[in-house]
Amino acid sequence: MEKVRKTINHKLTAMEPLKPGNLYHIYNHANGNENLFRNEENYRFFLNKYIKYIASFSSTFCYCLLPNHIHFLVRINDVEQSDKYYSKQFSNLFSSYTQSYNKIYKRRGSLFLKNFKRKPVEDDDYLLKLANYIHFNPVKHGFVEKPEDWKYSSYNAICKQANTLICFQEVLEWFGDLENFKYNHRFPLDLLNL
Repeated sequence: MEKVRKTINHKLTAMEPLKPGNLYHIYNHANGNENLFRNEENYRFFLNKYIKYIASFSSTFCYCLLPNHIHFLVRINDVEQSDKYYSKQFSNLFSSYTQSYNKIYKRRGSLFLKNFKRKPVEDDDYLLKLANYIHFNPVKHGFVEKPEDWKYSSYNAICKQANTLICFQEVLEWFGDLENFKYNHRFPLDLLNL
């Protein structure tokens, strides 16, 4: 019964509005067997759209863009907007990218699944596992052997402490320092609860 209740609660929270001050795992998947990205320009274009629609009200800590799905770890900042505004901006991001993608590739219809998923980050243990999970996704799916080999994620920006949209200093604080961040990304953590 408790397991069922947890499942039901998770389904209910999946569509709750994003709340300022909270950290979230935001993820979405391509519709059917489609790919979201066909080439390097698509990845860059999506990130530019992300900056346009999302960066003004969020802090981005981790991300990974894979050919058919995406992951972000973000905090919704306290900006004076209605709760629905934040979710609507993510929907606008996906819709805007889809419209451009459809025009370029002469296709029709939705590119992403109807509703993006969002899971609140409620404790530090989950936070560290989630950062690892996001960066290990390309390894898990067989695209590369190590997280640093995938160029469409935040892993290298964090390691280089590059001036990008990634709040790398806070990520490094979570792990203690850069060395511990790298050490904790040498292997995938237990992901059974993600």
